[in-house]
Amino acid sequence: MSLDPLDTCAALPLADTEIASLRQRLHNARHLLVLTGAGASAESGVPTFRDAQTGYWAQFSPEEMASEAGFLAHPQRVWDWYQYRRDLVRQVMPNAGHVALAQWQARHPGRMTMVTQNVDGLHQRAGSTPVLCLHGNLMDNRWLLPPKPCCDARFTEGDAPPQCPGCGNYLRPAVVWFGEALPHAELQQAQDAAKACDLMLVIGTSGHVYPAAGLAHIAARGGAHVVVINPEPTALDGVVDRCWRLPSAQILPILLA
Repeated sequence: MSLDPLDTCAALPLADTEIASLRQRLHNARHLLVLTGAGASAESGVPTFRDAQTGYWAQFSPEEMASEAGFLAHPQRVWDWYQYRRDLVRQVMPNAGHVALAQWQARHPGRMTMVTQNVDGLHQRAGSTPVLCLHGNLMDNRWLLPPKPCCDARFTEGDAPPQCPGCGNYLRPAVVWFGEALPHAELQQAQDAAKACDLMLVIGTSGHVYPAAGLAHIAARGGAHVVVINPEPTALDGVVDRCWRLPSAQILPILLA
C-alpha cells in the first residue's frame, strides 16, 4: 500500500516503510511518552465507563454514579456499581498491546513515560512500571474525607461501603469523579514528560478529555513527533504528525518488537 504524503492517516495494511520509519524514530528517541485511553482497554473486553451503565445500571446518570454528591446520596448503590465494574475487570486479561508496551519499557529503562486515563490496572498487570494513572485506580480505595486518627483501621471490601467506626468516614473507590481534580503529582510528571519527549504515542483515546488530551498539544508544541493509534477518528488527528487507524493490540507488538 502506498501512502499519499498529504494524508496523515493510514489504515491496514500499513506499508513496510511506514512501520520501519516509526521504528527508526523509536530507536532514536531519547524519551518516549505513551498516553492510553479507553480504547486500549476495550480491546481486552473492558467496557468503557458509559458502556458499563447497561441493564439495571442504565437508569442512573453518570453524575449519580461518579460524584461525591451521588455517593453521599446513595452510598450503597454507588459502591455496588463499582464492585460490579471491579468484577468485570477481574475477568479480563491485558492484551498484546499492553504486553508490548511493558516489554519495551523493561528493555529500555528510563526512556518511556507510561501515562493512562484508564483505571483498570491492565498496564500494571502486564508489567509496566511505573504507570502514571491520571484518573486513579478502580481496584484501590481511599477515604472520602481527609482521614482522622480513628480512620487508621484497615477494612476489606464487602457488600457495603466500609465506614470508620469512629467518625463514620466512608471508603470510596480511588478514581477521579466528576468535579474532582486529577492527582497533581501524576499530572505534573505527565506534563513534564510531554515537554521533554521527542516521540509520543497516543493510543485508544478520543482526545476529548482534558487535561489528558492536552499532553499531545504540549508534545507537539515542543517539537515531538506525535502519532495517534486508534481505529476511529479522534479530536487530536489534526494536531498530530500521523494517525494510524489500527487496533493497538494488533500494531504495537509489530511496532515495538
